[in-house]
Amino acid sequence: MVHTPSLSFEVFPPNPAAGNEKILSALQDMQGLAPHFISVTASNNTFNIEETTVRLTDYIQNDLGIPSIAHLPAIYLTKKQVTTILAALDQIGVHKILALRGDILPDVTPQKDFQYATDLISFIKEEAPHFDIIGACYPEVHPDSPNQLSDIKHLKKKVDAGCSTLVTQLFFDNDVFYDFQEKCHLADIDVPILAGIMPIINRNQALRLLNTCENIRLPRKFRAILDKYEHDPESLKAAGLAYAIDQIVDLVTHDVAGIHLYTMNNPYVAKHIYRATYSLFKHSPLIAKA
Repeated sequence: MVHTPSLSFEVFPPNPAAGNEKILSALQDMQGLAPHFISVTASNNTFNIEETTVRLTDYIQNDLGIPSIAHLPAIYLTKKQVTTILAALDQIGVHKILALRGDILPDVTPQKDFQYATDLISFIKEEAPHFDIIGACYPEVHPDSPNQLSDIKHLKKKVDAGCSTLVTQLFFDNDVFYDFQEKCHLADIDVPILAGIMPIINRNQALRLLNTCENIRLPRKFRAILDKYEHDPESLKAAGLAYAIDQIVDLVTHDVAGIHLYTMNNPYVAKHIYRATYSLFKHSPLIAKA
């Protein structure tokens, strides 16, 4: 039987002051692509997950009819807050969570209930065992891990605590992903690993990437795109999308479990990638036929 990979999207809730009109319009555009699910991030510096993440997952799942996943960052949440959020998700019928440690902010003191994502996963499994938990993983090692061996050991603990699926941080070198996947196999990490892909389509996005993702390997071909089209926005967009499509084709050819597309709330990106790779996903009952 031919394996058919999943296709899913990630979006982020806007600043409440900016309103929801833009993201709701973007999600309506993505609805026709029928992704397997759409995950909604949670910001560590807002602390209003019920008003942002939960509300948007509700809209995606119950208004658009697309399965939704809510992100939960452990480090700034208390057990009481998590219990309240779980109840809110339960009420709207969203039972999938992407459990993260979350980025540590220099000016904000972490809570003490959860030090790692594993602590949050274990708590949810005890508090609400009917929730399906997805975990994050890092093909090029978590920034706070001393080495990949330590990182894989912690990832194994995360899976053993109750993760059914893993989603990778973005990467641009597929060989890095294949090497990571093999190491996970050797460590008896046997859950599906979805490949996180972020198309780079503008100069500011590229600069943020270079400044904040020091641990991510940038292949020569990718660097050449950034260098050549730095001041040519249209060509950079076209080349960035083409690079992401090449990544996806190669990953699917190598039987990746699924592609998780970091859309940056841009429906054009989701549509372009979908149309270019449609035939790779079309056999799935959850993928639109038109």
